[in-house]
Amino acid sequence: MEIGAEILRWRTKLPAGVTLVAVSKTCPPQAVMEAYDAGQRIFGENRVQEMTAKSAVLPDDIRWHMIGHLQTNKVKYIAPFVELIHSVDSLRLLEVIDREARKNGRVIDILLGVFIACEETKSGWDAGELTEFLQAWRAGKHPAFGNIRIRGLMGMASFTDDMTQVRSEFNGLRELFDRFRSEFFSAGDSRFDTLSMGMSGDWQVAVECGSTMIRIGSAIFGARGQ
Repeated sequence: MEIGAEILRWRTKLPAGVTLVAVSKTCPPQAVMEAYDAGQRIFGENRVQEMTAKSAVLPDDIRWHMIGHLQTNKVKYIAPFVELIHSVDSLRLLEVIDREARKNGRVIDILLGVFIACEETKSGWDAGELTEFLQAWRAGKHPAFGNIRIRGLMGMASFTDDMTQVRSEFNGLRELFDRFRSEFFSAGDSRFDTLSMGMSGDWQVAVECGSTMIRIGSAIFGARGQ
């Protein structure tokens, strides 16, 4: 697979306002450089060790996104440079990211990961507990989190060929995003602007349902291990 050509193809077919995250997990640095040379700057990783190793040898203007489950004891390793953490799924993780961002003199953008699939292996807040957290946060019952910025929501649909189910899950997340933006963030707040949903197998449905950021790996870099 010609990685550079794939990047250019994705750029031409994505609608305006949809950001491409090239998921480079398991890919060697030279594969990332092929995408970089074609103009891609946003790359997603799901393991801290792999992200830090690549960031040390690849160009400084790469914008690294953590898209996988993040353990609290690993936050300190990516806090100096990560641009966006997609999968923040607990109050404890929020507190640790805020603390490590403060140590590094940074404000780190995050997305609240929401559980929308039918598989128990996927993680995230459920809609009810996330609503309760945001209500309490806005009421001042949680820390102000001065070193993080909540930019939106992230979710993963069920791994299924049933696109009706996938569409229902994505629509539900989009509706939650719209409601949270209206209730907990000022109307038209440009900071709460990101809805990360859609991967190689379901990105078209995700975009139709209102996704503003898609995470594409195998469709750019080929099957893992190749």
